[in-house]
Amino acid sequence: MAAGVSEAFDAIDWSAPWLAPWRNQGQPVAQQLQHDTAVHRALQAAAPPALPVGFVPQSELPEGTAYEQYIWGTRRVPTRDNLHDFFNGLVWQQFPHTKRRLNELQARAIAADGVQAVRGPLRDALTVFDENGAVLQAPPALWAALRVRDWQRLFIDLRPLWGHARLVVFGHALLEKLVLPRKPMVAHVYQAPVAIESIAILDAWLAQEIQPQPWSAKPFTPLPVLGVPGWWPPNETPDFYADTQVFRQPRAVSGG
Repeated sequence: MAAGVSEAFDAIDWSAPWLAPWRNQGQPVAQQLQHDTAVHRALQAAAPPALPVGFVPQSELPEGTAYEQYIWGTRRVPTRDNLHDFFNGLVWQQFPHTKRRLNELQARAIAADGVQAVRGPLRDALTVFDENGAVLQAPPALWAALRVRDWQRLFIDLRPLWGHARLVVFGHALLEKLVLPRKPMVAHVYQAPVAIESIAILDAWLAQEIQPQPWSAKPFTPLPVLGVPGWWPPNETPDFYADTQVFRQPRAVSGG
């Protein structure tokens, strides 16, 4: 592990609300990395027996082979010694069906079209969710306000309703960025039924939801995650939401 990377794992605040679904699984792995600095080994040691993939060093990825194709063909995830790949491994362990589905569709697209300079719509959408996605289980009134970006109603008028909501950060890049939280951080959010309680059932449901046709259109809604009530102390002040650089209004549609 490069100098300074160990300190990055020490910087993870496992009491942060967005890490609640990941704490029991992730904190022991991060602690293990204080003794054995290879991320792939720490992840592999913590992997459930039924996990559909294993973790190997990044050096196992042959030169010229696409990352997603390698994972699909070998069921092994090349892993670097950094926070980004650490969180990617945790997501594989918590959402194995969803990650496998994302990998399947990425590998199919690469097999059909090759690795293009610009990803097509489906691969782009899959990557956006894989890196920065989240799943929101919330009452309909919250979703209605979120979709029209009525931030006042979403976060202030309807604030008590957030007690009946759950936001699960899925994207490993977003989890990495939240180690050093900043107000502008945005998740690309997908709607899930409120009735789903366990992460395992949520994983199975989400994997079935990921279909090429609707997902090519990016069926996500942007949500500044640090605006979620209870997630960051500064948002207890209503003025927090007056920052239009973060809490942006919908773009006006010009008439024709």
